[in-house]
Amino acid sequence: MGSWLEGKALAEKIKQQVKDEVAVHQGTRHQVPGLIGILVGDNRSSQIYLRSKEKACQALGIASQILTYPGDLDPRSLKEEIEELNRRDDVDGILVQLPLPAHLDAHEIICAISPAKDVDGIHPFNLGNLLANQDGPKPCTPLGIIELLKSSGVPIAGQEAVVIGRSLIVGKPVAAMLTNENATVSVCHSKTRDLAATARRADILVAAMGKPAFVRPEFVKPGATIIDVGINRVSDRTWVKELFGDDEKRRQDLDEKGYTVVGDVDPRAFDRAGLMTPVPGGVGLLTVAMLMKNTLEAFKRRRGIS
Repeated sequence: MGSWLEGKALAEKIKQQVKDEVAVHQGTRHQVPGLIGILVGDNRSSQIYLRSKEKACQALGIASQILTYPGDLDPRSLKEEIEELNRRDDVDGILVQLPLPAHLDAHEIICAISPAKDVDGIHPFNLGNLLANQDGPKPCTPLGIIELLKSSGVPIAGQEAVVIGRSLIVGKPVAAMLTNENATVSVCHSKTRDLAATARRADILVAAMGKPAFVRPEFVKPGATIIDVGINRVSDRTWVKELFGDDEKRRQDLDEKGYTVVGDVDPRAFDRAGLMTPVPGGVGLLTVAMLMKNTLEAFKRRRGIS
C-alpha cells in the first residue's frame, strides 16, 4: 500500500513566501503585484475557479480584479480589452479563464496577452522558452507537479516518466519539464497502442486526460509515484460506491451537492503505488499557489527586481 502525497502543506508554504515578499515590496516600494482575471460568459465552473484565485490574491496582498464580459463578445473587442491591460503599469498578470465560448479562438486570444504578463505560462513565446529550458512563466499545474516531486524527495533524473494526456495546459508542458529535469519521458494519448503496458514502465506516472478513474491498478508499476491531475464531477452513486466503498465524505458530497470530485486514477491503484496524490487535496491546491508565485515573479521581472 502506498502513501498519500498531499499538496496542502507545500501550497501553504509557497503562499506564505509570496505573502511575505509582497509585504516587503508594499513597505519599501509602495507597490504590490496586480492580477486581472477575464471571464467571458457565465460558465459556472469558470466563475468558481476565478473567485478562488481572487480570494487567494486578497489573502496574500496581491491586487486583483475579475473583468466579466458577455458570452457573445466578439474577438476584436476582447483583444482590444487585453491590449489595454497590456499597457497598464499596475497590471502584472493577465489570465483568461478557459474554456472560452465556441466562437472565440483560445489560441488567438492567448496570443494577444503580453508574454511578460502571461501568468498562466501558455503563450507560445513562454512555451517556447520552456522547451528551450529558459527562464520565464511556466504553466501553473505542471510547475506545481515538479515542485511537489522535488519537495517530497522523489527522484526525477534518470527515472522513467509517463504522462497520460497531451493538453497544452498540463500534458505537453509537464512532459517538457520532466525532460528538462532529465527524466526519460513518454506521452500517451487516445491513439497510444497498449497504453497500460507503457504506463506500467513508469516510475513517475502523471494522469491528466480528464477521464474519471481511467488509470486502473493494472496500469501501475509497483512502487510508482502517481500524480493525479484529474478533476471530474461524478454523480453515479453505484459507480462511486464501487470505487470508494462506504466512504462517508463521498456519500456526503453526493447528498449535499449531487456529485463528488474524483481524479483520473482509480483509487484502488493506491495499493500498488509508492506515493499518490489525492483528489481533492493534491495537485489542485498547488495550481493556485503557483499562479500567485507567477504573478509575483512577473511583478519583479517587469521592475527589474532580483
